[in-house]
Amino acid sequence: MALRSNHYDNAFQEFLRDQQMPHVVVDERRRVLMANDSLKSMDFIVYSQNGRNLLVDVKGRRYPSGGDSSRRKWENWATEDDLRSLMEWEQVFGGDFRALLVFAYDVDQRYTGEFDSLYAYRDRDYSFFGVWADDYRATMRRRSAAWETVSLPGRAYRELRAPIAEFL
Repeated sequence: MALRSNHYDNAFQEFLRDQQMPHVVVDERRRVLMANDSLKSMDFIVYSQNGRNLLVDVKGRRYPSGGDSSRRKWENWATEDDLRSLMEWEQVFGGDFRALLVFAYDVDQRYTGEFDSLYAYRDRDYSFFGVWADDYRATMRRRSAAWETVSLPGRAYRELRAPIAEFL
């Protein structure tokens, strides 16, 4: 396993191992300079058995977010840089690869019954959902100009996301 402090990335990597999915862990601490532009690295390259290979950026979130009284349970924000870089990587890798945002939810024990599929890792339960980066980008809305973050409206997120097994 890569030496990472991000438990979401570690849980996803262990999930890939358990699924026997061939993958490469990318050193996310480094940015690549390409044509005078700096690109954020994706987290994983996953070799899929069902179509194109995946360029994956994992976004770790708690479920639910905002506490018990909040209606915002499905956080799905990303940075504009995340999306721009993923789309650039998709061009670099070519037609056999497709960029995917993976939302890795660390599910509060009180809500595990709301999920069809959970993955246990180091005393936590995770649920993984994917959204194609190009679909996300086409539908995203600005969340914060100062932080350069974007997100999907709830309805769009529900329509575009799918359990990770559908992408592998």
